[in-house]
Amino acid sequence: MSDNYDLVVIGGGPGGYVAAIKAAQLGLKTACVEMRGALGGTCLNVGCMPSKALLHASELFDEANGSMDKFGISTGKVSIDISKLMDHKDGIVTDLTKGVEFLFKKNKIDYVQGRGKVAAAGKVEVALNDGGTQTIDTKNIIIATGSDVAALPGIEIDEKIVVSSTGALSLPKVPKHMVVIGGGVIGLELGSVWKRLGAEVTVVEYMDRITSEMDGEVSKTFARILKKQGFKFKFKSKVTAVKTTKTGATVSVEPAAGGDAEKIKSDVVLVSVGRRPYTEGLGLEEAGVKMTDRGQVEINDHFETNIPGIYAIGDVVRGAMLAHKAEDEGVAAVEIIAGFAGHVNYDAIPGVIYTMPEVASVGKTEEQLKEAGIAYNTGKFPFTANSRAKANSQTDGFVKVLSSQDTDMILGAHIIGADAGNMIAELTLAIENGISVEDVAYSCHAHPTESEATKEAAMAAGGLPVHM
Repeated sequence: MSDNYDLVVIGGGPGGYVAAIKAAQLGLKTACVEMRGALGGTCLNVGCMPSKALLHASELFDEANGSMDKFGISTGKVSIDISKLMDHKDGIVTDLTKGVEFLFKKNKIDYVQGRGKVAAAGKVEVALNDGGTQTIDTKNIIIATGSDVAALPGIEIDEKIVVSSTGALSLPKVPKHMVVIGGGVIGLELGSVWKRLGAEVTVVEYMDRITSEMDGEVSKTFARILKKQGFKFKFKSKVTAVKTTKTGATVSVEPAAGGDAEKIKSDVVLVSVGRRPYTEGLGLEEAGVKMTDRGQVEINDHFETNIPGIYAIGDVVRGAMLAHKAEDEGVAAVEIIAGFAGHVNYDAIPGVIYTMPEVASVGKTEEQLKEAGIAYNTGKFPFTANSRAKANSQTDGFVKVLSSQDTDMILGAHIIGADAGNMIAELTLAIENGISVEDVAYSCHAHPTESEATKEAAMAAGGLPVHM
């Protein structure tokens, strides 16, 4: 391990492990340092993948528990074995992390299990999980350590009564009442899981709407659908205290603008107020690496820090905290290190909320376009007018496409619907490759599919939808 490497990646999450694989494929001698003891980072271990396993299972449970009656399918009372569900979820995680280990072996990447630290440019120190330390010499370093749960001052997370997303993925039983602090992606996804499994869910949100960075029209529609599903919302509200007992908690909630407090009793409190860059113990400041006021690693447009040979990607740098954004940055950073022209188009990074219905977006919102003074056209098509959505009885939501009045290029797209996460790929491809809204409108889409709503929305941007 004292041999000189071309690249050492600190962090084995989606950004880090993809960067390591790409580097090896490009002929760079590569090592990846990961302290968790399992590759895949937060995403594979306690984030994206286990949450999707629970989301899918809870949707099946909800359907079997009465939602299929409209199709003439009667199942009777359905029960849920939480222990078996958790075993399924854990099995998925194990399979995926072992799969990444296999890819490391296949690509001859050295996997170092321990806590990495930048000792200086070209030198990484590792406190090995099995004990002892190891110093690795390298020409280049990529920091890909991801993010951690953001805390709420005065509220202690014990992962039993007051839980983060990690604890919410492993509850031993369905709570009667869950209070979710924060109306963002994580809180709404995990709230959806436990709501479908039988919990009452109350979301406390400081802003006047959920998912405040989302397109406003989509956000309002999303909240309306979730209320219909049984979610309770307290907007313009803040949590000032959480007092726990052995069996539950009392949450003190006040109006954000000030006023009398309300006390809400719950079995479980989910704190989901965002995430913060994970940079503790990396030795970055000692190595002279500049940090931003928000605790992120400062990089240039080539992912390089102010110290030559030290790069950073993913949640520790500016931009959305998304696994696929980290992956793209990892590939681009490695291509630059290898002498190629790596690049990421941040206007073509989609985001998805995996509730039911799903919510997906890419590019600009209407609010952003208005603020920038950009003239645009809006094309919108509801799933109530889509034949496949009708047949599936999944008619909530719509597709909205925003295009430039000057160039006809797609500036943004927003979908709320049952298969939004897959449907957004077409519009992401269009933005990435400069495809006009007219090109999308006149591309043949298979019938009957939900994706026909994308075609119709694109046609509507030109004022000529067929089925409206």
